[in-house]
Parts: sequence; C-alpha cells; structure tokens
Amino acid sequence: MVELPESPDWEMIVFDVDGTLLDRDGFHDDLVSLARRVDSEVMTVSLASGRTLPNVTPIRQSLGVSGFIVAENGGMVWDSDEGHEIVALEDGSRAKEAAEWLATKIEGLDPRGIESNRWRETEWCLKETGQHRAMKEMLANSEWSDLEVVETGFAVHIAKPGLNKSRGLRYALEQRGIDPSRVIACGDAPNDIPMFETVGYSVAVNDQFPEVVSAADCITDGRGKDGAVELLEELLSRA
Repeated sequence: MVELPESPDWEMIVFDVDGTLLDRDGFHDDLVSLARRVDSEVMTVSLASGRTLPNVTPIRQSLGVSGFIVAENGGMVWDSDEGHEIVALEDGSRAKEAAEWLATKIEGLDPRGIESNRWRETEWCLKETGQHRAMKEMLANSEWSDLEVVETGFAVHIAKPGLNKSRGLRYALEQRGIDPSRVIACGDAPNDIPMFETVGYSVAVNDQFPEVVSAADCITDGRGKDGAVELLEELLSRA
C-alpha cells in the first residue's frame, strides 16, 4: 500500500514516463483508465520525461489527461490545454558537440545517440553503454567541462547543469499558478531526484538506485509500471 500524507490540498500529480508509466512492453493494461479517472476525479495528471516532446505528446494523448508536458529532462515545456506555446529553456548544440567529442575517445560510442535525438533541442542523449562514469571524467577535463552527464537507466543525457526536471516543472507550475508543495511526483531514476526535491511529496516505483529511494518520501510495493498503477489506485480509493 502506498503511504500518502493526508491532505485535501493536492492539485496535481506528475509522472515520469519510462520505467514508471511504461516499459519496453508498453503500458500496464489498467493504466489508461486509471490515469483518466484520477485526472477527472482527483487531481490533474502531468508528465515529466527525458523523452523529446514529439515522443511524449502521443503518450499524453493516449492517456487522455489534462496536465502539461515537461520533456527533455526539463528542457522543453508545453501546456497545450492552457493555451501556452512550446518553450525551450536551453540550447542543446554544445551537448551534441560534447557527444561527438566523446565518441572520438570511447571506442564503439555512437555520437548519434538514440533515434529521437533528431527532435532534441535542449540536450543530447546517448545510448546506455555502462560508461557514464568515464564520460563524466572525460568531460570534466575537456572544453565541455560546463556540461554534466545524467543516467536514467534507459539512456545517458548530456546537458547544462541546472537543466533538469525541477527547472522545467517549476516553469510549468508557475504558468498554471500551482504551488509545488501541492504537487505529488512519481518516478524511478536519478533524473527524477530534482523533481522529487521540488514537490510536496514524492513516490519512487523502483529500488534499483539507492539515491532515488533516499530522495523519495515513499516507495511502492510494486515495481515500475505496477507501482504507478498501485499509486493511481490509492489516489482513487482516497477520493
């Protein structure tokens, strides 16, 4: 059972996507109906993902929820239901250059990264190779030392420090006039930690990363998308 604090003031829940709402096998069978019910009966459901905006938009449409999208680990914000334009919070050209340089130093590293990079505007994403620590050390001693490397379990993100889910989430919440303390966040990976530290309550659906478990206020019994379904069911049971 998910432990949630008693509060009548929650206005929104923000979900990470990969590893939280879906995995390589897709959605949990019950996810769409539960997410729609929570969005219409309990609180607004929003998404905050490392994916590009064109990747996250159809997921939001499939869920049929009314919240905003924070994409590219906080770099892109779109709140279409409120009539706001798409906003890019950074320029990712240096991150791409850094990835190309790393590929000259690490054998077998493909600088093109993941396929969705063709739409990426504020950062650059490389396939997970288990070499993110080496990437961090190399960048720290290069002309791209101002950039950071963040792993998510699905990919490795190269971006400017401070470009994270917290930054994008704060921007999106300010547009809606919502206090972050009245928001619940749910995720599974290290790139969700800044989001956890921003909101009023945080829920982890995976114990793979000790730092994520430490940052979260609670962890679900189920793992991954099973944990997300567990959380949605708990929210509905309390409504």
